[in-house]
Amino acid sequence: MAVEISTSINIKEPRWDQSTFVGRAKHFFTVTDPRNVLLTNEQLGHAHKIITDYRQGIVSPGLTEDELWRAKYVFDSAFHPDTGEKMILIGRMSAQVPMNMTITGCMMTFYRTTPAVLFWQWINQSFNAIVNYTNRSGDAPITVSQLGTAYVSATTGAVVTALGLNALTKHVSPLIGRFVPFAAVAAANCINIPLMRQRELQHGIPITDENDNRLGESTKAAQQAISQVVVSRILMASPGMGTNIFWGFENLDFKHLTFQLVMMCVCVCVCVFSLVFATPLCCALFPQKSSIAVSRLEPALQEKIRASHPGVERVYFNKGL
Repeated sequence: MAVEISTSINIKEPRWDQSTFVGRAKHFFTVTDPRNVLLTNEQLGHAHKIITDYRQGIVSPGLTEDELWRAKYVFDSAFHPDTGEKMILIGRMSAQVPMNMTITGCMMTFYRTTPAVLFWQWINQSFNAIVNYTNRSGDAPITVSQLGTAYVSATTGAVVTALGLNALTKHVSPLIGRFVPFAAVAAANCINIPLMRQRELQHGIPITDENDNRLGESTKAAQQAISQVVVSRILMASPGMGTNIFWGFENLDFKHLTFQLVMMCVCVCVCVFSLVFATPLCCALFPQKSSIAVSRLEPALQEKIRASHPGVERVYFNKGL
């Protein structure tokens, strides 16, 4: 007979120790697993029911601890941690590998003309905008007007940056030119992410004590969260630059179709391999539940916290992805 599992397992936190990089990596390898994209609405609904019931002290009959953790990670891969809403499919971190693989391949193939660069940078930055919105921090609602303004400003700024970098490399070798799309992606991330999450910078994100008691909203915490995400995203895109080395061989004297096909296959394999590992490892650079000292918060918020919670020295927040 199966033994009913305890109701005291803390599924609010990841299964592995988040104070270590290895623990965070294990967590994000599970969250960003591309296979989660293939889950049906029925499977997501089943995981949602298991987690919702468990939080209320209800254990599904025959449920094992491993099944509980599996349900938690299915739930986490599809539902926003702050709002609880089901996230847009292509905006989920589990969609990063297949989406980035496709977009990266197209950016590397169609980079020779300005219209092609413009189109694929717009596609890339539109995708990034969806990801940035989907994985934002906080639970405050965003109006259609705010979202539209953020999207237009983020994609326009990022695309203009990409085209500007492309224009600066017109007179360099084709091999160096291959690196332009990724330099543009890195620069564009510095624009796209803050603009898509500008509401957080203006109004702050929720901060809590170590027991998840909400203490207020902080713009200082938002600045730290967005800075960490920018660093992670740039490093996440950088391994794909290695594939340019293979594509650069097309400028040598190897014009045989067989050689080109081999280079294409090698490039795709390297790209997929790097994305599969780069996505979770770069997400793991910083804890998802990040923290900041009370002394670094806004003066008014510091006073509020010290008056109502005098023993609190650090506060915590979801940095987003």
